[in-house]
Amino acid sequence: MILNASFRALGQLGDPRFRRVLGIGILLTIVLLIAATACVLWFVGWLTGDMTSLPLIGEVTWLSDLFSWGSVLLMMILSIFLMLPVASAITSFMLDDVAQAVEDKHYPNLPKVGRVPLSDALRDTLNFLGLLIGANLLALVLYVILPFASIFIFWGVNGFLLGREYFTLAAMRRVGRAEAKVLNKRHRAQEWLAGVLKAIPLSVPILNLIVPIVGAATFTNLYHMLVGTPERS
Repeated sequence: MILNASFRALGQLGDPRFRRVLGIGILLTIVLLIAATACVLWFVGWLTGDMTSLPLIGEVTWLSDLFSWGSVLLMMILSIFLMLPVASAITSFMLDDVAQAVEDKHYPNLPKVGRVPLSDALRDTLNFLGLLIGANLLALVLYVILPFASIFIFWGVNGFLLGREYFTLAAMRRVGRAEAKVLNKRHRAQEWLAGVLKAIPLSVPILNLIVPIVGAATFTNLYHMLVGTPERS
């Protein structure tokens, strides 16, 4: 069931609505990461401004360059972890477009639903973003303590968060927030497994950019498979 939902999502990547959300998500994610890198480089430049001159040696120009290039390398590594919260939050904000595209193709007999109010979508997006960032910051401690298991911790933590959030958002469109939470608890094992399958490619740069949109589509399909929605005949 989970693999079927995933293959359906991948097969729909050519849908114009998917491409629109993907394009906006990639653009905003890259802009935010560039801005974060620029802030780090500025901070390093300010921090090392007084460290480029050493007693008896004089000006040491390579020291600032070393810190700057080290900062760029650090941001490239951290981008693997930062990409998830940013791209996932952006995609969850535009989940309606992805979910509607999935339902139009595979479940066309469903009644139309109204879009999630902007205030609710913004609130859910910010909550999800905060939860993802907080969980990944806490997980950094485990990465240091258990470096040999860091990738599995990353997959497990983010798989759980992705599964819970995307399934809940997909369900909320149809049954409301309260019932979505009930379904979330009922199908938690399937959610987590599906989430882990989406978290695995998150550790691959570039590929991780398409994971949030594929995840949103996968969990829309998974929700309808679990609740038994009739498919297109």
